[in-house]
Amino acid sequence: MTTPFQSLTGMHDVLPPVTERWATLVDRFRAHAARSGYGQVRTPVLEELAVFARLGAGTDVVAKEMYEFEDRDGTRIALRPESTAGVARALVQHHPTLPWKVWYLSEHFRHERPQAGRTRQHHQLGAECFGSADPDVDVELIVLLWDFYAALGLRQLRLELNSIGDPASRAAYRDRLVAFLRDRLDRLDPEDRDKVDAHPMRVLDSKREATRAALDGAPTLLEAMSDDAVAHLDRVRAGLDAAGVPYVLNPRLVRGLDYYTHTVFEVVSEALDAAQSTIGGGGRYDGLVEALGGESTPGVGFGSGVERVLLACDAEGVLDDPPACADVFVVGFGGDQSDVRDLCLALRRAGIRAERGYDARSGRAQMKLANRSGARVALILGDDERAAGTVTVRDLRADAEQVSVARDDIIDDLRKRLP
Repeated sequence: MTTPFQSLTGMHDVLPPVTERWATLVDRFRAHAARSGYGQVRTPVLEELAVFARLGAGTDVVAKEMYEFEDRDGTRIALRPESTAGVARALVQHHPTLPWKVWYLSEHFRHERPQAGRTRQHHQLGAECFGSADPDVDVELIVLLWDFYAALGLRQLRLELNSIGDPASRAAYRDRLVAFLRDRLDRLDPEDRDKVDAHPMRVLDSKREATRAALDGAPTLLEAMSDDAVAHLDRVRAGLDAAGVPYVLNPRLVRGLDYYTHTVFEVVSEALDAAQSTIGGGGRYDGLVEALGGESTPGVGFGSGVERVLLACDAEGVLDDPPACADVFVVGFGGDQSDVRDLCLALRRAGIRAERGYDARSGRAQMKLANRSGARVALILGDDERAAGTVTVRDLRADAEQVSVARDDIIDDLRKRLP
């Protein structure tokens, strides 16, 4: 016997009714994004490798995790490991009117060790705004994400905020940081030592325990920021205060890539284990479009992992599985079942979710299916009902007597019964 195929490591199927829960999550995000003027963008799952290589050769995403290969025409291409670079590429290619405000639902692929809420194929909701350097846009996006989580019922959240300043601020800070790290080189995790000279700020973002301990007392970029960078951060903080969004300043929260500037933030679920607790985050990246060959264009955005958000919802007991897929289950026996088929069609066209039994199953077997379906009502159509031109209505969720309703009146009757 041939061994059945299984999904690849880190690649998972999502089946009903969980897929309906995903749809609910996306619909709510779409509604929040639309209120702030963000429209959906869809970019290809495949891009030229160079689009993502601009993320920075020193990052684990580029160096270790991307699924990359040579296309048949010799082009080096990659499966999308994240979405911001592809959206920025679309901006450069299509020249939309600025500011360009978009949201997305994307599949991402990274060959990393699978963990709770982060698999090799994972899904992300995100939003980006290109074309404005105004710190109020930073606030707009942070509040959009925070309010979306709140609408899901999430309460055990912590917003962490920082600024990595402008290029001048980082240049002044870099030498101080490198000197600090070199003094503690032997205490850093081996994976982080090679970053000290080439990408020192990425060391600050390390989640490795030895490195985190060695960073105690490290200088912060906040101490080296220019007046303009301080003013940008102050405006963001004032906007969050005005919106009633609580936050904590975290001077170790950084983005180690050259095109990032000013605001960076993460939303952490305190209901999850620390290793999987970040459910969303983003920042300002005023140098990204230029790095992809476009004109200098400011940008800011965020991403939020769908799987991580659902884990947080489970931990807090919110966003339960959606209701049953059927309002009505039609049980038919006798005859050739044509009238069962036609009744289901009429119900569906009237906006009533209708399910039925197939393959000439017995009435008893179909009633078992009806009870398992979660439907509110069973409609019974047998030889007696056919002869009388009626349908028997049985409430599956209440101890009530079944009633007989004229076939022509059944849709009106159901509209009164169903919530």
